[in-house]
Amino acid sequence: MPRFAANLSMLYPELPFLERFEAAAKDGFEGVEYLFPYEHPPQELATRLKGNGLQQVLFNAPPGDFSAGERGLACLPGREEQFRTGLAQALEYAQVLQCPRVHVMAGLIPTGRSKSDLRATYVENLRWAAKQAQPHAVQLLIEPINTRDIPGFFLNRQDEAHGLLDEIGEPNVKVQMDLYHCQIVEGDLATKIRRYLPTGRVDHFQIAGVPQRHEPDTGELDYGFLFRVIDEVAAASRWNGWVGCEYRPARGAAPGGTSEGLGWLRRWRAGA
Repeated sequence: MPRFAANLSMLYPELPFLERFEAAAKDGFEGVEYLFPYEHPPQELATRLKGNGLQQVLFNAPPGDFSAGERGLACLPGREEQFRTGLAQALEYAQVLQCPRVHVMAGLIPTGRSKSDLRATYVENLRWAAKQAQPHAVQLLIEPINTRDIPGFFLNRQDEAHGLLDEIGEPNVKVQMDLYHCQIVEGDLATKIRRYLPTGRVDHFQIAGVPQRHEPDTGELDYGFLFRVIDEVAAASRWNGWVGCEYRPARGAAPGGTSEGLGWLRRWRAGA
């Protein structure tokens, strides 16, 4: 059975962020992820993890000015110094939180530029970052994201991501395969899981219902089938990673709404 991690940036929105760790543990999660940890001291987060028996499995490197719409710096010429400063901060947090994965957001294509214009900057930034992360045993993840949710995002497709890994050429740079984004852009998810997971280059999955990004038992995807595919391929390829639950609860911030919406997870754990 896949190991599921609660995304605390999206789940339990009725609770203050630091109280979401306990809520996730009470619902049976053993791992957590979230977008950014930087509003809180790393030791405070480590205390919450330890106190609730949780493992930190993923967070994002600083993305630039997120509130102003920036979604990463890796592809942006002229922002290399800020990218490097942010990566150093992410690695400091990863050490304290004992987190083995950091997602490096690619960024938005500036007006008047093309992907080909930005590719060299992206590749060089990731090569540099991989060398910094390697002594800390941290995997850096790149994630294709659909352009409906984030118009203009630099990286959108699985084949693009794997082609970039060839060019980057660093063993600790891998793909974060978000099945929600992949379905919107490409579809054919089972085939892509079977194609890419055995390569050893997919280090993390994320899930959400399509199209509304609610619980995975809503919308057009049969996640029960996809979980069985992941189990089948993982057993053959010895993958033992995590599946991040990065969705917005359909009940919103109603008290207990996230927990009430976890019927899909309870059924899966029960072998349904």
